[in-house]
Amino acid sequence: MKLILTADVDNLGAPGDTVEVKDGYGRNYLLPRGLAIVATRGAQKQVEGIRRAQEARAVRGLDHAKELKEAIEGLESVSLSVKTAGDSGKLFGSVTAADVAGAIKAAGGPVVDKRIVELPKAHIKATGKHIVVVKLHPDVTAKFTLNVVGA
Repeated sequence: MKLILTADVDNLGAPGDTVEVKDGYGRNYLLPRGLAIVATRGAQKQVEGIRRAQEARAVRGLDHAKELKEAIEGLESVSLSVKTAGDSGKLFGSVTAADVAGAIKAAGGPVVDKRIVELPKAHIKATGKHIVVVKLHPDVTAKFTLNVVGA
């Protein structure tokens, strides 16, 4: 099945790329989620427009990503208060990427999408200091220390 990607798909391609995938993957995953459209003659013409827009965004995006990196790494302390399960430091729930994005904003940093926040594991389940990575751009990543404090 020949498709045109409308969003960035890991291990497959970037928006505007024409890819050949197995029928089930395209029909059951890419198309229902809006990650791709069927490659037709009309859609092929739209690919050029998508690529031009993507390239224009990428140039502006790199400079903007560097500014966001400086803002995030310049934060003095990013802390998040959570409920703990006793004195051991374990949490009742877990700290997710959405919680971290909210903590960055609360600390005076920029608004960050939760999908670009990469936690040390899938989520944080203990109090203490944790290194968190924010992937702002394919070439720009910001690292900061998140202090998880029990309440």
